[in-house]
Amino acid sequence: MLGQDNASASASSSDPQAQAQAQAAVPLSRYESQKRRDWNTFGQYLKNQAPAVSLSECNCGHVLEFLRYLDQFGKTRVHSHGCVFFGHPDPPAPCPCPLKQAWGSLDALIGRLRAAYEEHGGSSHANPFGNGAIRTYLREVKECQAKARGIPYQKKKKKKKIIITSKSNNNPNDDTSPLTQMA
Repeated sequence: MLGQDNASASASSSDPQAQAQAQAAVPLSRYESQKRRDWNTFGQYLKNQAPAVSLSECNCGHVLEFLRYLDQFGKTRVHSHGCVFFGHPDPPAPCPCPLKQAWGSLDALIGRLRAAYEEHGGSSHANPFGNGAIRTYLREVKECQAKARGIPYQKKKKKKKIIITSKSNNNPNDDTSPLTQMA
């Protein structure tokens, strides 16, 4: 056992190929695995375009097309305006409305792809996954899905800080010990 550890340690310190194998032996976290899978899926999507698009040519338009393409694999029923269940959070019966990707899934996907883009040498300033058009699209999907389900998304109100001052027992004019409470 000890001999194997020493042999692998000496091999990995001198041989770059052994280092790569040692890193490959360490299992990736769930997040890292998903990020790698998402990155490969997006790369394959770009290759399948006619004509093929390279990552250096990729822009936010390609990302938006990719997000719309993914809707065909969605599992979230989004009721249309004409549906009798539009605005009902728990419809009592099935309907023919389309299945789409859930907003939360798309938001998480964009976060992973944004990180993967920068890990693969992309500039954070030129990252197509961080473009304002992508944020706008995600916001519209979120609002549309919330209306279709009858669940309004509201921003949570921030708690205001209230500063209460107490006077010390020794000096009634001393206001130097503020206490902060959350209301």
